[in-house]
Amino acid sequence: MRVPRSVLLSGASLAVGVALGAGLTSWKVKDDAAPKILQPLIVEAASDISRPPSSSITRFGLPGLSQLKTRQSHVLSYDPRLRGPAWVLEQLNGEGIQGSANREDSEFTEDESVHPYHRATNYDYRGSGYDRGHLAAAANHKWSQKAMDETFILSNVYPQNPNLNQYAWNNLEKYCRGLSRRNKNVYVCTGPLFLPKMEADGKMYVKYQVIGANNVAVPTHFFKVVVIEKHNGELELRPYVMPNCPVDVKTPLEHFLVPIESIERASGLLFVPNILKSSSNLRAITAGGK
Repeated sequence: MRVPRSVLLSGASLAVGVALGAGLTSWKVKDDAAPKILQPLIVEAASDISRPPSSSITRFGLPGLSQLKTRQSHVLSYDPRLRGPAWVLEQLNGEGIQGSANREDSEFTEDESVHPYHRATNYDYRGSGYDRGHLAAAANHKWSQKAMDETFILSNVYPQNPNLNQYAWNNLEKYCRGLSRRNKNVYVCTGPLFLPKMEADGKMYVKYQVIGANNVAVPTHFFKVVVIEKHNGELELRPYVMPNCPVDVKTPLEHFLVPIESIERASGLLFVPNILKSSSNLRAITAGGK
């Protein structure tokens, strides 16, 4: 993708702005006493008033961009506000889930590619009562120790109730691995949900806990959208949602199947492009296994 020249130049402009300090916020266009180093910038700032916004609006840089991160084992989009991913995408097959990689050799680590202001740390989880819950499961990537290690980077993790993480959620992960043994490929997209709940005043609110000094968000629910590619070319869609609370391990996984549209509305995401949704080869599985 070609980056617009105005965006490329914005980084240099921002560096100048930082070097000059907070004093730049109080420029006076007609201030002849301004230091000579500032005068070209003042003239340029004055001329910007008559320019279309697109020519100057990004001159000091953009406040943020979507943080897409590619690992050996998965791809994710990081949400700095939540200190975790908006979604994590994996491709599973029979070969990838086999191998000699050992999770005992992996350690949870901070994502150093994330700015410290927006980064979760291991200290945030201490004493919280929550597990460091993988979105891309470690056991999905036994084919490579590095691939498994990358699932332990905290940008792939959210606070997860231990009685969910270690039981029902673990069963769903195992189920996905089982599917990959019987099919050509299994594509798994996993992420957090923050669902509204009616309070005593009769109004709906989105409320969620945060933990640690970095205010790591605790999702109210998790989704897992599973696309099964069969050997005959048929596709099967299985969208799941589980609450981030203790779940009876005996509850059938089919109980957590939901229409894909409900996850899309709640998450602000769109899964399986429209061309795939309209495909005659796609079979969507909803509650009841049908």
